[in-house]
Amino acid sequence: MPNEASTGVTKDQYEVLAAFRRELRAFLRFSEQAAARVGLTPQQHQLLLAIKGYPGREWATISELSEVLALRHHSVVGIVDRSCRAGIVQRRPHADDRRYIEVVLTATGEARLEALTKSHVDELRRLWPTLAALQRLH
Repeated sequence: MPNEASTGVTKDQYEVLAAFRRELRAFLRFSEQAAARVGLTPQQHQLLLAIKGYPGREWATISELSEVLALRHHSVVGIVDRSCRAGIVQRRPHADDRRYIEVVLTATGEARLEALTKSHVDELRRLWPTLAALQRLH
């Protein structure tokens, strides 16, 4: 049976990783439940966050969202379609290049994302001691 000397992994590192994994799963459950409380699916929440958090602008193309969300193009199209019907995003033509469609948040999408972001920041503050412990891994 391998021990600390043979693996190079300390008991403390196992404990930190186990605590992080537990908190990560709890955070994901929290996030899914928070999204549901404001009438969103977890995928819609991620879509809104990806658009709002896109570097340098307030919109993104389907291809960019596909990359950011690590999903196939057709999967993102489906999420965007459902989100348009829900009134949380809209498509609009790109100002300079009509081949591209911009996906933007609506006022409803903005409001829901802001509420979710506030609760997520609070939850991350609660998790901070566990996250800070990750520094002990290097």
